[in-house]
Amino acid sequence: MARLLSRLGFGAHRHRGAVLLLWLVVLAGTGIGAVTLSGQTSDSFSIPGQESTTALQQIKKDFGAGGGASAQVVVQAPPGSNLPKNAGAVNALVEELSSVPGVVGAKNPLDPKTPGALNPQKTTGYSTVSFTVPTGGVTDDQRAAIMTALDHARAAGLTAEVTGDAIQAPPAVGGVTEGIGVVVALLILALTYGSLVMAGMNLLSAAVGVGIGALGVTIATGFLDLQSTTPILATMLGLAVGIDYALFIINRYRHELRQGADVGTAIATAVGTAGSAVLTAGVTVFIALMGLVVVGIPFLTQMGVAAAATILVAVLVALTLVPAVLSFLGRRVLPRKQRATEGPVAVRDRGFHRGWATAVTKRRGFALLLAVVALGVLAIPVTSMQTTLVQTPAADTTQAKAKHLLQTSFGPGFTGPLIVLFEGDTAVPIANQVMGALYGTGAVADIAAVAPPSRNHDATAATLTVIPKSGPDTAATEQLVTDLRSYLDTHATGVTTYVTGATAVSVDVATSLDEALPLYLVLVVGLALVLLVLVFRSLLVPLVGVLGFLLTIGAALGVTVAVFQWGWLADAVNLDTTGPLLSLTPILMIGILFGLAMDYQIFLVSRMHEAHHRGAEPQTAITTGFRQAAPVVVAAALIMFSVFAGFVPTGEGPIKSIAFALAIGILFDAFVVRMVLVPAALALLGERAWWLPKWLRWLPALDVEGTAVDRPGTREPVDAQVR
Repeated sequence: MARLLSRLGFGAHRHRGAVLLLWLVVLAGTGIGAVTLSGQTSDSFSIPGQESTTALQQIKKDFGAGGGASAQVVVQAPPGSNLPKNAGAVNALVEELSSVPGVVGAKNPLDPKTPGALNPQKTTGYSTVSFTVPTGGVTDDQRAAIMTALDHARAAGLTAEVTGDAIQAPPAVGGVTEGIGVVVALLILALTYGSLVMAGMNLLSAAVGVGIGALGVTIATGFLDLQSTTPILATMLGLAVGIDYALFIINRYRHELRQGADVGTAIATAVGTAGSAVLTAGVTVFIALMGLVVVGIPFLTQMGVAAAATILVAVLVALTLVPAVLSFLGRRVLPRKQRATEGPVAVRDRGFHRGWATAVTKRRGFALLLAVVALGVLAIPVTSMQTTLVQTPAADTTQAKAKHLLQTSFGPGFTGPLIVLFEGDTAVPIANQVMGALYGTGAVADIAAVAPPSRNHDATAATLTVIPKSGPDTAATEQLVTDLRSYLDTHATGVTTYVTGATAVSVDVATSLDEALPLYLVLVVGLALVLLVLVFRSLLVPLVGVLGFLLTIGAALGVTVAVFQWGWLADAVNLDTTGPLLSLTPILMIGILFGLAMDYQIFLVSRMHEAHHRGAEPQTAITTGFRQAAPVVVAAALIMFSVFAGFVPTGEGPIKSIAFALAIGILFDAFVVRMVLVPAALALLGERAWWLPKWLRWLPALDVEGTAVDRPGTREPVDAQVR
């Protein structure tokens, strides 16, 4: 593999103009395609074939309803008054809402034909505004028109707020804090290289890769129903790994130049050595993300495939575009004093990293115990982790204020109703019977109200609206979904019943994710272990790496629960409200962090393996490899942390908690697991760390260290000379 990649790097050097032009053409082409072919994204999560999703499809089929976006405009009378006394202002609001382009109707809460739209005190009511376009199709101008109508109602003395999918704008990429994260990454690169020009080149090459990947996902929205988080996750991950992969190759190229190599040889050697590690690391991340396909959940498949495709582009950019640009720059990648020096250039020894590795390996037992205990303590909050798909809006938004008005005026469960669908010839009488049992006798706990059943035109289907006593994101309401289904299975005989609604969808998705997680872990970890055994030709080194990753996941999830669910240090992440984590967080964390953790394992331990392969004692090999690789791994981890952390302060919906979990997970994995736990464990294992059973020695050697790459005119491997 190293020889093949070195030829690829040398080819990019010789044909640098064509390679650069090709990538620019691809970038321009995807940009044009994104502008002309992109479509809308969705904010809803569901799984085809589940009871709640099937019910929604059947309701649309039986009643001809659904499909369009909607909003609930909530109005409240001034203190000491009620809405009937303010009928003029209410009617004017409804009339203005009805005139908004794209709105097919807005119900009047004072109309007797809309029962239940007023609270018992008649101080608060809501108007359901229906659009012709589906969720995600409402334009900014239409949302602005809704807000203008609310301003007019407020001027008339009413309290007016709005919630619903129609008012929710799709999340955007490229905010101020995301830009700050990129600037921090640029500064870290500048400090690493000692050159702002080189840092900018690294960042621009990564931007080409993530741009192509993100624009490709945007094109796909014109043909597929993608979640709004899909392009953001692809961008977030692609930018982080794109910067890091370019960093590894550029760093090795500069190293080769300092050893006296010419530009072409240095590029070929860098791509053959560091490029081998980049390719192996990229394949590991690719496996982890593509493993989401086997879970069988469509929106997770979309996220995994989109992010994996972006990773693939980032790897190709690092192996071809980066060498081509380096060829144009030549020796200008070095500081000015080093450019003019002929032959090898002396560089300052990394005394700090050598001292760190020596301290960790000398006190290996204590270091290993401290790392394990610290991560174990941080993982304790995981035992109380709760997950949901019901997203809580930020406290200062109109959506949050509207939700608060509805819950205080109509009850906590009003914003998360459950819909029971009955299908069959006796659907209507059975629905009436169940309504009496649920509301009249309290056959199922935690029910606040049950609306009279609605029937379709031929009475073969009926629906009941059940209002829980508890809020939509509470454990009590989730339990109600289970209890209600159990009751219907035994008491609603002769008809087919379904329970749906946002909470029911959340319960179904969470159940599917819980069932899929063990399979996903076994598949991804198993495939990655095989790959790492091929890389290091050892069983214990991959096991140490994977066990360390499990500690990373536990600690990162624990801290995320403490912040987002318990509210600890909430101000530090600009968190307005606390609550359960998004159901997707654990599985996405595992998929993304596993790949990144194995990146660090490969980049760090491959240097240790290289030193041991050349005859160094285990202790010396650990110190030597750590001194050579740790500075780059530290820079890479800080860059990834900066990119992910940039999405936290102003992140929307699921992005904030997922980005936080990834950022904190990067810190734990890079600076506790890879910098402390792994070298301490390898020092304890000694020579046994590199043990491979005889029955596995037939496995091919991937040569990630690039020992097969020789410099022209010598018979000595490259790495033997660069010492």
